[in-house]
Amino acid sequence: MSANHEDAFFGLPEVWPRPAPPPGFDRIGEGVRIAGTVTLYRRGGDRRRGITLGDGVVLFDQVRLVVGDLALNHQADLVLGDRVWVNTGAYLSGEGGLLIEDGVLIGPGARILSAGHGIDGPPENIIDHALTYGAIRICRGAWIGAGASVLEGVTIGKGAVVGAGAVVTRDIPPFAIATGNPARFLRWRKGFETRDSAGAAGRLRKWLRYVMRRF
Repeated sequence: MSANHEDAFFGLPEVWPRPAPPPGFDRIGEGVRIAGTVTLYRRGGDRRRGITLGDGVVLFDQVRLVVGDLALNHQADLVLGDRVWVNTGAYLSGEGGLLIEDGVLIGPGARILSAGHGIDGPPENIIDHALTYGAIRICRGAWIGAGASVLEGVTIGKGAVVGAGAVVTRDIPPFAIATGNPARFLRWRKGFETRDSAGAAGRLRKWLRYVMRRF
């Protein structure tokens, strides 16, 4: 591959899905870039599902991808759509099922955790509890900020922004900005708050009712 400005900027090799994806990947799209320090951990037995990367995906240094076992959870999957950028040090868990749609940005050190540990009842040691699972969906055009955590079973709406360091424990509406621990609605993205004001207001009211029921 001839060097060009873009290659020099990224410092990452281009990957083609031929003759076949490397072990652990079901599909790699065109123009994908994967840093040499990206690691893949495959948990479980023989029914492991591979990773699917759409066109133009970029995985920066020290990204960790975790693939689950279908025998343990039938939703185990890790799918990245087109033009998904995953920045340095991010951790993506597909054990409970993870779908990241087109055009999503994942910030440095972000953690997308579709699996956890049971905590109630015996045994006393958390390490001895079975894993818990909840599929995560990050919708098109969203941005997960640096150091943010997205926990099991959460959906991040289209074009939503999760602030740096936030801990997301429940769904975030489309075009919303959420910050804090636990993450809470801050405001709508400017320019999108009136695009569908009735729909946006309804989504916010529904979201707030859901939050209040949890307390």
